[in-house]
Amino acid sequence: MRRTILELLEVFVLSDGSADRTDEIAGKTEGVKLIKLARSGKPAALNAGMAAASGEILLFTDVRQELHPDAIRFLLECLSDPEVGVASGALVIRTPQTHEEANTSLYWRYEFWIRDKLSSIDSIFGATGALYAMRRELAVPIPQNALLDDMFLPLSVFFQGFRLIVDARAKMYDYPTALDTEFRRKVRTLAGNYQIIGAYPRLLTPSNRLWWHFLSYKFGRLLLPFALIAILFSSFLLPAPWWKIAAGAQIVFYGLAAVDFWIRGGLLKRISSPVRTFVTLMIASLMALRIFFVPSAQLWHQTRVARKA
Repeated sequence: MRRTILELLEVFVLSDGSADRTDEIAGKTEGVKLIKLARSGKPAALNAGMAAASGEILLFTDVRQELHPDAIRFLLECLSDPEVGVASGALVIRTPQTHEEANTSLYWRYEFWIRDKLSSIDSIFGATGALYAMRRELAVPIPQNALLDDMFLPLSVFFQGFRLIVDARAKMYDYPTALDTEFRRKVRTLAGNYQIIGAYPRLLTPSNRLWWHFLSYKFGRLLLPFALIAILFSSFLLPAPWWKIAAGAQIVFYGLAAVDFWIRGGLLKRISSPVRTFVTLMIASLMALRIFFVPSAQLWHQTRVARKA
């Protein structure tokens, strides 16, 4: 007897110490299996869900994002290719309302463009944690202190010889974030990149089939703020008048970022706002070094978005 799609699915709600009505609602929802955990972090919750699942495919999705009706079907189509081990969805940011939100949305569009190109070459270096699917047989336990479960788990599949791809059709929708929220998120994710390099040192060696792509994309992003600092200080070593021109241009650039908060509109705001966003993300990259001095749990912060009618 042929089973329906609902009979083929196992739906788990992983409640990591939820303080709202999550447990009550999930516990009463037909077809949903509630796994309640004492507050112990996302990696522990995901490990519990993977241990409980029995299907051939694991699909991960966060509670906040809205999924396109066909998103899951598109991801499963990707996994029909035996070379693909992980298929990631595409995050679509809803229309921004402020300059800050527009700039963070622009960053996400740029990020997706990179992932799409890497996917067409071979593989991306992780997945979008809000929506991705993978072969269950390839799953490994996630370390308790992991900041980037959506990189650690997919990269374990990558090093088993499979491709990690993104499907632009498998859309999920989210609201744009303010710059302060994006700053905290970037501190965590960039700190997580240091963890990932420690977990998979092969990423930095030619034994990684996408070695150059990782160096220029992920590792280069960690080095960029240090390069900018070196450029600023080395500018003062140039002969006159070049040191004045080089240093002056950089001082104006960083000055625009500093005063952007007080600029209310017009052409200057269109220039200063993306400059402030860039500088803020560079500071976040520097702050990611905290991973070497504090417990990783201190870098987790709830992502808050302003839902608009």
